[in-house]
Amino acid sequence: MRAAPPEASPAGRAARRPSDAARRSLAPRAAAALLLALLIPVIVRLPWAGDLGMHAATIERLRHSLLHPGNPLVDADSPSPYYSPWMLLLGSLARASDWSVFVVLRLAALTGLALLVTGVWRYARTLSAHRAAPALAALSLVLLWGTVLINWSGFIGLNSLALTVSYPSVFALGLAFHLWASLTRALRAPNGRGEWLGLGALWAVILLCHQFTGVVATLGALATVIATRPPRGMWPRLAAGAALGLLVLWLWPYYDFFALFSAGGDLEEVHRALYEHFAARYWLVLLGVAALATRWRRDHRDPLVVFFLLGALVCAAGFVSGHYAWGRALPAALIPAQLAAALAVVQGGRRAVRIRWAWALAAAFAVGAWTQAGMLGYVVGRAALPGALAARYTQPWAGYHWITPHVRYGDVVMARDFASQLIPAYGAYTVAPGYPEFFLPDTARREEAVQRYYTRATPPSVRGDILRRYDVRWVLDGTRPMRSRGLRPVARGPGGEVLYAVAP
Repeated sequence: MRAAPPEASPAGRAARRPSDAARRSLAPRAAAALLLALLIPVIVRLPWAGDLGMHAATIERLRHSLLHPGNPLVDADSPSPYYSPWMLLLGSLARASDWSVFVVLRLAALTGLALLVTGVWRYARTLSAHRAAPALAALSLVLLWGTVLINWSGFIGLNSLALTVSYPSVFALGLAFHLWASLTRALRAPNGRGEWLGLGALWAVILLCHQFTGVVATLGALATVIATRPPRGMWPRLAAGAALGLLVLWLWPYYDFFALFSAGGDLEEVHRALYEHFAARYWLVLLGVAALATRWRRDHRDPLVVFFLLGALVCAAGFVSGHYAWGRALPAALIPAQLAAALAVVQGGRRAVRIRWAWALAAAFAVGAWTQAGMLGYVVGRAALPGALAARYTQPWAGYHWITPHVRYGDVVMARDFASQLIPAYGAYTVAPGYPEFFLPDTARREEAVQRYYTRATPPSVRGDILRRYDVRWVLDGTRPMRSRGLRPVARGPGGEVLYAVAP
């Protein structure tokens, strides 16, 4: 009797399976690698948008004084929640190396991106052993959003990630994925008390580095514990880790972490936008919600299901109560849904079901990629984009490098609007902070002074009093400034703004 050919024999089929699995996982892994490669030139260009000026200013203050940096935006001795362990490390690097804060921010971006990629990989491996799971998870996290862009720190759609990759939120989210992965493994195979203390310290560092991402990390950790159902003997270790984390938060010397719970006011209005255009911004995630429903039918305490429910509950409560800042917990609902959609391709049951999931996910990826394709402008420049993509490009802000030959570190500049958000990045102060400052007692008075100064009807004598009160050395204004004695034009910016020197 003739022997069966090797490929038809059971041994032959078993030997062929690894290579077949490798080929099936090649496409998502290659796509994820391509997106990662696109982010490297983005980091080199470092497009300026949103909070970049705040983080640059924070590093600049710490470069000059690690122990007593003062307020990062205005000339005042007040604490600030922007002084986190990560910013302290970056400030120390800038101080030791004498590198520009923008060089340091590029290194921060590389570190944050590396932490995010490795964290997603580790957490995905706790959910599935399939070799394509981490790549599919990464693609879902950056592409599975909606058809209206949202660019916000802590929200890692591809376009948003390109603009915020140097922010502490990306660093903190990378740590959060590592926290969830390590906590899952610790609950499955517990080790000594030191491991739990390390997890507690890591949780505190995430909360200090980016408070909103810390909330997401907390909800994910809580979901992991609920889903795992730890035995009674493990609870003292969990409690010890949590207690150490709370102690670290309490002892952090740069600001009172627990005082942030009383913050509100303008913070709520700023975050109202998170609930606008809700369906258009997030509708592709419905694919993940359907995948979560399937997982819920299999296990009511599935970790992704519990994670999603906790995140959705916090966000819904924020909308109903008017605490719109709670919408920053939205990634706690988005992330588990995005991961569930990715895992349905490799865990969806019968092969025919998994194929249907794969086609649905591929279609959603295509829509998400097209929506966010404008981020290619941060790689090649807007001029190189075809018209259809250029229309999707979010123009970054222009910097204020042109003032640096005149304005020195510690000088106070009278500025408003976007200028007040960018100028502190170069070491100067503004009269009023361009970002919310929870521990600055005279914020309202400073904002009123800036508004008065730029009001046309304000008498020149009153403007002069304002300049003297805040020791202003420079005024930034348009080509036709308000009448004020003692202002001398010294530089003109590319947008038509003029820098005026204030006479002593």
